[in-house]
Formats: sequence, structure tokens, C-alpha cells
Amino acid sequence: MAHHSRLAGFIIDCEGGSLSEAARFWSAALGLPVLDPDEGGEGRYARLDGSRHGLHIEVQRVEHPSRVHLDIESDDIEAEARRLAALGAKEIARPRNGRWIVLEAPTGHRFCVVRARERLHPDNANVHP
Repeated sequence: MAHHSRLAGFIIDCEGGSLSEAARFWSAALGLPVLDPDEGGEGRYARLDGSRHGLHIEVQRVEHPSRVHLDIESDDIEAEARRLAALGAKEIARPRNGRWIVLEAPTGHRFCVVRARERLHPDNANVHP
């Protein structure tokens, strides 16, 4: 069965420091208001309002060096992870009981495959047989 995928947005990984200070900086730098300063109530994620660009953008506290990573959303994360593995990506982890899959591209860039936040169809996403 076919599945759909598309770029969901990006996550700004920040090692250490204050989540609110990091969110404040990136909000001002990108011109995007802070939509939720503590998404999930864990002190780990601050969501910026990327809706006018059609993107999900978060500032995230992490234990690894700071970097930016992409999220690809899909209506079938398992099928999308298999498709990307066939292109050369390798699976790194399945955090939070498999709510998303962390992959690494052949270029060394890490990215995540996440569940689609809205219905995907040929008009708003890529279709994969």
C-alpha cells in the first residue's frame, strides 16, 4: 500500500543551557513567536510558531552537541523508514516507545521520521508506492 511523506520542519538541538533563553534567541532570530515555551511540560521542548511557513519548529534540550536536524513526517513511519534505509540511511534509535525513528543519512546527518500531524495526500506530500 502506498504511503506519504514530506518535510515536517526542523528541530534546533541545544546542548545544555536554559530552554527559555534558547527559545527566546531563536524566536527573535527567525522572527517566529514562541507558541509553547514548555511543550509536554518536561522542560525539553519549546515550540515556535512556524505555521505561516507550514513547518513544525522546536527548540529542544539535548545531551549531544548542538545541531539542527530535520523531521520527515509520514502516515506510515515504518514504511518511510524502510524506504529511506533502501536509499542508504541507517536506523539509530526509536525513542519514546517508537513514537519516532531516528535515522542517519549516508552523509552523517541525523534526522527523524515522525507521525504526520495532519492528513497527508498527493496535494501536500510525496507519494511512495
